[in-house]
Amino acid sequence: MSCTPLAEYTPRITVAACGRSWHLERASDLESLWNAMTEDPANFEDERLPYWTELWPSSVALGSWLERRRADIRGRRCLDLGCGLGLTAMIGQWLGARVLAMDYEREALRFARRNAVLNDVPQPLWTVMDWRAPAVRPGSIEVLWGGDIMYETRFVAPVLHFLETALAPGGRAWVAEPGRSVYDAFRVGLHQRGWDGRRVFTRTVEPLYAQPVPVTVHVWELTRRKTDGGTHG
Repeated sequence: MSCTPLAEYTPRITVAACGRSWHLERASDLESLWNAMTEDPANFEDERLPYWTELWPSSVALGSWLERRRADIRGRRCLDLGCGLGLTAMIGQWLGARVLAMDYEREALRFARRNAVLNDVPQPLWTVMDWRAPAVRPGSIEVLWGGDIMYETRFVAPVLHFLETALAPGGRAWVAEPGRSVYDAFRVGLHQRGWDGRRVFTRTVEPLYAQPVPVTVHVWELTRRKTDGGTHG
């Protein structure tokens, strides 16, 4: 799975995956949207920084992992946690999963829906959702995944709570991350709250924009720890 590194912003990105090309339209580059937001400090909200407008290496690696595990997601209720432009949600849907794709930003979902049309993929169920307030039936998700969702320590507790709420008994989560130090805090939280995490896949990915060093991304599989009385939640 690969994309050609860009020298500058383009409104459309093309990524090769699963034996086909995926075309992603987006609003603008992250820096331009960020600058536009910070021009008006009175209306600036740091939690609404427009990370969704970029294609991150973790999403590329996670798409490769979903392709490898297509048998595990086909026909299952899956959730994409922070879907952004929709790449991994579309890949999952195309591979046969029943994907609920959520993002905090309505604008991200507008582009994700457009990208599903552009790529002739059945629409996932796109929904605006805050992971601090899970709006899914408890225990209803069989597989959950997210790419590079853990980039601030304040996200650790709400993401863990979301996993505990949403995942079905015996369910699993796949989290792709590029070696950020904050993931160490996430792993500590996992252990303390009765979860096991193991690294299942590693891939070196060329970033969207050309840079000297490619990004090494790890995919971790998270499951509730077994206890004598059943699963721990």
